[in-house]
Amino acid sequence: MANILQIFSIKTIIIYFIIINVIGFLVMGIDKRKAKTEAWRIPENTLLLITVLGGGIGTITGMYTFHHKTKKTKFTIGFPAILILEIILVIFLFAVL
Repeated sequence: MANILQIFSIKTIIIYFIIINVIGFLVMGIDKRKAKTEAWRIPENTLLLITVLGGGIGTITGMYTFHHKTKKTKFTIGFPAILILEIILVIFLFAVL
């Protein structure tokens, strides 16, 4: 049980969120660069998955920094909606625990 608590410590959770958000930011930049050069693109479902896995701040920041996917409602509404739901979930979990 102690090993499980170490895996889910506040420190490891914060590190996870930092890493997933950096990945989200970078993936948006990489996909934008690929779009400009007409290279193979990162699937939209992958971008959404990174957001769902906690990378909402990174993907949203990347979306507006690189001006990528800003005309697609799926992303301009979807990314913030996912982030808001995750924030509500975290607040709820902290309130319950």
